[in-house]
Order: sequence, then C-alpha cells, then structure tokens
Amino acid sequence: MTADTQTPLLDEIKTPDLLRQLPETQLQQVADELRQETINAVSITGGHLGAGLGVIELTVALHYVFNTPDDRLIWDVGHQAYPHKILTDRRSRIRTLRQHKGLSGFTKRAESPYDPFGAAHSSTSISAGLGMAAARDLKGEQNNVICVIGDGAMSAGMAYEALNNAGAMKSRLIVILNDNDMSIARPVGAMSAYLARLVSGGTYRSLRETAKQLAKKLPQFFYDKAQKAEEYARGFLAGSGTLFEELGFYYVGPIDGHNLDHLLPILKNVRDSGNGPVLVHVVTQKGKGYAPAENAADKYHGVGVFNVVSGEQVKPKSNAPSYTKVFAESLVKAAEKDDRIVAVTAAMPTGTGLDFFGERFPERTFDTGIAEQHAVTFAAGLATEGYKPFCAIYSTFLQRAFDQVAHDVSLQNLPVRFAIDRAGLVGADGPTHAGAFDIAYLGCLPHMAIMAAADEAELVHMVATAAAYDDGPIAFRYPRGDGVGVELPQQGIPLAIGKGRIIKEGTRVAILSLGTRLSESLKAAEELEAAGISTTVADARFAKPLDEELVLRLAKEHEVLITVEEGSIGGFGSHVLQLLAMNGALDKGLKVRPLILPDVYIDHGNVNNMYAEAGLNAANIVKAVFSAFGKEVPLTQAHRA
Repeated sequence: MTADTQTPLLDEIKTPDLLRQLPETQLQQVADELRQETINAVSITGGHLGAGLGVIELTVALHYVFNTPDDRLIWDVGHQAYPHKILTDRRSRIRTLRQHKGLSGFTKRAESPYDPFGAAHSSTSISAGLGMAAARDLKGEQNNVICVIGDGAMSAGMAYEALNNAGAMKSRLIVILNDNDMSIARPVGAMSAYLARLVSGGTYRSLRETAKQLAKKLPQFFYDKAQKAEEYARGFLAGSGTLFEELGFYYVGPIDGHNLDHLLPILKNVRDSGNGPVLVHVVTQKGKGYAPAENAADKYHGVGVFNVVSGEQVKPKSNAPSYTKVFAESLVKAAEKDDRIVAVTAAMPTGTGLDFFGERFPERTFDTGIAEQHAVTFAAGLATEGYKPFCAIYSTFLQRAFDQVAHDVSLQNLPVRFAIDRAGLVGADGPTHAGAFDIAYLGCLPHMAIMAAADEAELVHMVATAAAYDDGPIAFRYPRGDGVGVELPQQGIPLAIGKGRIIKEGTRVAILSLGTRLSESLKAAEELEAAGISTTVADARFAKPLDEELVLRLAKEHEVLITVEEGSIGGFGSHVLQLLAMNGALDKGLKVRPLILPDVYIDHGNVNNMYAEAGLNAANIVKAVFSAFGKEVPLTQAHRA
C-alpha cells in the first residue's frame, strides 16, 4: 500500500536546471515532496531507504547550488542516490529500481550524465573525485567536483589515502562528510551554523591567508607562536575538524544537514571560495521524515516491499531458513564447544549474521568497520595466537582484500576461516554485489582450501569442517537468500577434506556440480533420463583440493562430463580441466563442457532469469549435453528452455 500524496513542485522538476529556477523559499516543499516520492517508490520496489531519506535536503541543496552535471557530484556507495535519481530525469523510471532492465540501485555511468562515477562499494568517492579534479586542472577548466561520503565509509583506509593525497595536491575539491550516526559530531544548532557560515566565507579565509603571510615576515619564534594560536582558534571554531585540517583540508562544520537555511549559504560560500580542498561536515539522520525508518535505522537500511502507512514489510513466505542464518546458528553451536572460535566482520554484522553471534559472544566478535584489508590481516593476527577466526565477508567485498589474503594469510599458511556470503548471482543488487570471482581468485593461492555448499545442510557441515581444520586457510561459499528446504542436521560433522559425493549413478553423462547449482543439475538429469540418456550427478563439495579420484573416475566411465559452477572462468572448471589434461583423460575422446558465469557483468533482475541468461539452469545444462553429442535438444526439452 502506498500513500496518496500530491507533489506539485516536484512534478515540474525534470532536471536540476528547473530546480535552480525556483526561489529558495520553495525548496523545503520540494524536499518534502521528494521525501514522499522516495518512500512511495521504494515501498513498491524495495531497496535502500534509510540512507536516501537522510540526504533529501542535502540532495536538493547540492543540485540547487551547483551546476550539475557540469559540476561533478559523486555519491559514495550510491545507495543514498534514489532522491538524486528522481531529480535528474529518472523519476518516470524510479519504480523500476532494481528490476530487470530497470534503474540500478546504485549510481551508474551508463544510466545518466548526472552519475559521473559508478559505485556500490564504499569509500571510492574521494579518490575518484580527486582524479576528476586533477583532469579538470590539466584541461584548464573551472567546474566543481563534489564528493558525498558517509561517516561509515570514512572508516576505510582508502578514504584516508585519498584525503592525504588531496591535501598534498591542493586541487580544488569539495568533500561533504555525511555524518549520520553522530559518531564524530558535537551537537549542532544556530551557533555552530553561524560559525560554519563565518569560516566558510571568503572574508574569513582572506583574512586568515593575509594573517599567515604577515606572520611569515616575523622572526621564526613569533611565527611559530602565531601559527599555534591560529590552530587553537580554528580548533575552537571547528572542533572535530582538526584531523582534516592536518590532512590539508579546509574544514567547515558541523552543520545541520536537514536545515536548508544552514546548508544553502554554506554551500554557496564553499562553491565561491578559492583553491584547495574543503571538507564540509554535515550531520543528518538516517530515515529522516519516515517514523519507521527513524526508529529502526538498521532494519530500514535495505528493505523489501513494504506498506507505507504501517511500515510493515511484505516478506515472501519460505519454508527454508536463509543461508546466512544457517551459517550464523552453526557458528554459534561450534563456538559453544570451542572457546577459540572468534568472528570478524567488516561493518556487516547484520548482513553476515554475525549480529546473532555477537549477542551470544560479544567479547569474541570483532567489527573492523568498512576495512576489509584490515579485517583479513587482523584475523591473521588472531590465528597466529591460536585462535580460530571466522572472517565473514561478502564475496564481492573480499575482493578488496585480495593482497592480504595472499600475503598475510596464504603465504604464512595461517588457519583463517573465510565465510563467503553472497557467492554467485544476487538478483536485484546486480553486478556490483555478485560474487563471481572468489573461486578463481582464491583457487590460485597455495595452501587455500575451498568448499561450496550445495544446500543449507551442507553448509552446516562446512562450518564444522572449517572449525576443525587447522592445516591452513579454508573458505566456504554460500549464496544470498533462502535454502532449498532440506532438513538440517542437529550437529555439523566435519567433511573429509577434498572429497566429493555421488548423488545419482548413471552411465553416459556425468554432471559434476559445485555449490547450489546441484538442484538444477538433478533436474537436468531427470530430463536427460527421460530422453534416454543415463546420467550421473555428483557434488564436488571442494573446488580445492579437488577430489581427483572422483573426477578421473567420472571421466573414465562417461562419454560426456559437464562441470557446473556459479563462478567465473579460472575457477572450479578450470581446475578440473587442468587435472584431466595432465592425466591424459582428454586424449581418449571425453567430451568436457565447463558451465560457468559468462565473461560479462550480468545486470540486476530476477535471479532465476539471471541464471537462465547465464546458462546455469537445468534447461541450459541439458542443452550443453546435447551439444556435446552433436544433437539438437528434443522438442519437449527445448520448449522448457
């Protein structure tokens, strides 16, 4: 259910140039209408809600003050950019958010000239913005570059690397620090807004620079004293800006990010100021203006379809628990028996299920912030002291810590356990969050063991396997969403390392599946059997070490071998082909077809449609078998495809 609201001003604003024609007195009404439109749109599509509601006034102010898209506006992560999309000629499509062929849930260069940089991973905006500013300077142009980054994203080392570089380069760059957790801000109000407006103005900055030049003419002792006095004065005015000043930024704030009377004059001052990087500290509230989101910021960070009036989310019924929940509960059970088990996450306790672990074992739960590199090496340090760290990170985020996995964990053969959530395709979150590459980038590392759960029961056993494994690093991957509905074991039993299992015996075709495509492999086998083709189905369980005995047996006893994995080239299928080639199995007429994710980024949409597009559903497995035999798929099977 959506609220029936009128948006007369917003209806007239297709692009920001039309917004800029309005008097400032009407901007609050625009913000109010934009907030309601955002809530209504997300209630239909689901998506990120709280972050966008927190930047409504800021979004209006930025597009009003700056000449976008000539002035480059970069939203860090991009999950707060739905209001931005509405104002930038995409309102007519806003109810296609995260749908097949619809708008992306993040910023995307191909979608609009108002999205100068695509994002979905955090802490990239300042680096990208500094690159744009440097390019502008090289071209002799004068446009502004504005980066909006949240305080959470500022916990990542990359953001500080960029701040340090920007301070040294002294290019004109505007960074908006969106502090929505009150984590570094003191209370804001009229006095702080007045001071922020004062220090952001040209008069103050001109006087400050003049004083600096005069002080340089004084003897060194007096110059040092004058500089110290100026630092104390700036510290009194700016408070929490001292760190940014030390990095070379001119600090302004904190200011109320929901008060347009405060935002507009300060942004204008910053726009019209001289050279050098400036950081504007804006304090906002996630979920602002929608009571359910204000009262439960975590719950409404990302939502499904919901009722606008009640705030109640409409969740599809499932008889199976989510893989994330199964992992979390299994880890708790393991930790109850072994006090050396600890859990590490990089700012995703809820997303990885470690919030559940943290409630049970708060002293053994570590959240490093958005700092995957640090999280991995931190876990490595725990492992050196005899602990059993489970480092729970989404596949797509673990990419950011590859060097640490290679150098700090694998090279030293440390027993860090990697729980890799969101492995494979992820539906509405699209290619930025799809876990396509972890098998390939982990499989090339010495000492690394890699498991993939075929269902939720297998995941329980793989958690137990990882807990018992002390011979080096081990990873286990599992998808987003609910399990397939199998009965869960009461207790996980460690698996034999590097051993798969036969699910169904046949004679002509062997389908060797890794991970949750096993159910589709079994469906394909049924269709092949119906067509008179006897089929074996096996669950590899391990991508590394391979079950060499099983693979070579399947190759020897069958005419066709199909490998199926929800990962990129260079992964499980590549390891199987290497084994077969080195053992001469390919010289005896065996037909091998490795089915993998295609060498493209698959856009967001319904996950079942994405599997069909990727060629990883039952119909495409059947098609691969008939192709190997040089035959057309029979009409009945072709119809199902």
